Amino acid sequence: MNYKNTPYFKVGRAADLSGRDRVIYRMLEIMPGLLSWSTLLLVIFLSIFAPIAAAYFIIAFDIYWLLKTIYLSIHLRHNWKRLKHNMQTDWQALVSNLKHEHIVHLIILPFYNESIEVVESCLKALVETAYDKKKFAIVLAGEERAGIDARELSKEMKAKYGDKFGYFLTTTHPKDVKGELAGKGSNSTYAIEEARKLVLDKNNIPYEHVIVSVFDVDTVVYTQYFLCVTWHFLTTPEPFKVSFQPVPFYNNNIWQAPALSRVVAGSSTFWQMMQQERPEKLATFSSHSVAFKSLYEVGYWQKNVVSEDSRIFWNLFLARNGDYSVLPISYPVSMDANLAPTFFGTVVQVYKQLRRWTYGVENLPYILFGFIKNPKIPFWTKFKTTLVQIEGFWSLATNPIMIFLLGWLPVILGGYRFNETVLSYNLPILTRNIMIVAMLGLIMSSIIFMAFLPVRPKNKGRFASFSMVLQWVLVPFTIVVFGAIPALDAQTRLMFGKYMGFWVTPKHRK
Repeated sequence: MNYKNTPYFKVGRAADLSGRDRVIYRMLEIMPGLLSWSTLLLVIFLSIFAPIAAAYFIIAFDIYWLLKTIYLSIHLRHNWKRLKHNMQTDWQALVSNLKHEHIVHLIILPFYNESIEVVESCLKALVETAYDKKKFAIVLAGEERAGIDARELSKEMKAKYGDKFGYFLTTTHPKDVKGELAGKGSNSTYAIEEARKLVLDKNNIPYEHVIVSVFDVDTVVYTQYFLCVTWHFLTTPEPFKVSFQPVPFYNNNIWQAPALSRVVAGSSTFWQMMQQERPEKLATFSSHSVAFKSLYEVGYWQKNVVSEDSRIFWNLFLARNGDYSVLPISYPVSMDANLAPTFFGTVVQVYKQLRRWTYGVENLPYILFGFIKNPKIPFWTKFKTTLVQIEGFWSLATNPIMIFLLGWLPVILGGYRFNETVLSYNLPILTRNIMIVAMLGLIMSSIIFMAFLPVRPKNKGRFASFSMVLQWVLVPFTIVVFGAIPALDAQTRLMFGKYMGFWVTPKHRK
């Protein structure tokens, strides 16, 4: 039986199932939050009732964190070198050696209530790319719930840019469709099906010749992005078994954003760069590209989940019985850093955005349930994937808290007898020294961050550049407040069945 034709393939949450399957899926939804909270509570419990055991555990964990930091820093450096090489490569020359004239790029741009400035900067960048724009099919995908302003914006953009591309289609995704979650996934699926009928089928374009790029509408592509993707598509042995993932640089408005937002944005970029060096851990994220044929075979993006950008990878992974992967192309696209009209508004937006991203934990029960239901996936593929995914979501929600908040608990809660020991005296010193060494990696982070910044605006002085370096001292704060806590928030909501909806990050530029 083909797994993609089963009732389990597009399940969104436990409520979509019944009977025993619903119970199993619900248990899998509870597991991530239960595991994370159990870990944190165990550290607190040991600090009170077995402070010596807690102290040794914390020391061992600090050493593990240090080694992990070194390991990830090496990957970050390697990917930065790869990024620089790929940005300097003449992809036009490489592609010209291949038969590529048949390739069509279908570009989906879902938007909600973004400003004309944001949408137009995306379209301008597409016009300026080093590729034959007659091979571009642009779909500007609006939402009915956004009202008449969004429809007017679509008309204005089509009038201004419609003749710049081979095809330019505007769509309006209907609101309140039964079985759909209002969000990017349902909008993109509606838009791409309209494009299939009105562009591909109408012009007899073979599905095998089409590469789909689904971009957040604030995405500004670098000049050779489509050449780079085309080359990888044409040179990959099995291009219908991979998705193509660029590196997101959140630097469109980076000079306008406050330091907290910049650090979170830079950290997100660094994480994606490190993941590019570990493709076995990589899933599609945000703006990415994939063969239309592959998307069509699985019915496009799920319309009932928040994290549609990563869920489509797991849809394809399960549909192809584990024989699907992400191909990191180590080439950037630019997007907006989080910015609101006020500092407090920016802080709230950053938190909500990170909570939505970390709500990708909803994929974990989907993956594990799929492994239970699909016997065609090899056991070792299931085993390795399960370990990687569980460790990833667990470490995201717990590691920063254990490192920066719980390391002193045995001293605080261990009582008089423990505080008389040599271990009690040395624990804070040892923990501090290990953290200082681990934080030295921030020097490399600041160097890399400065390297991919756009040119400093004329209205910004030299202190603005200095603050871009100094800001990295905020990492211990941001990694907890905008990393672990949103992740715990998301996992707790999933654990108690308080499912999240899709929150659209407002785009603001001064």
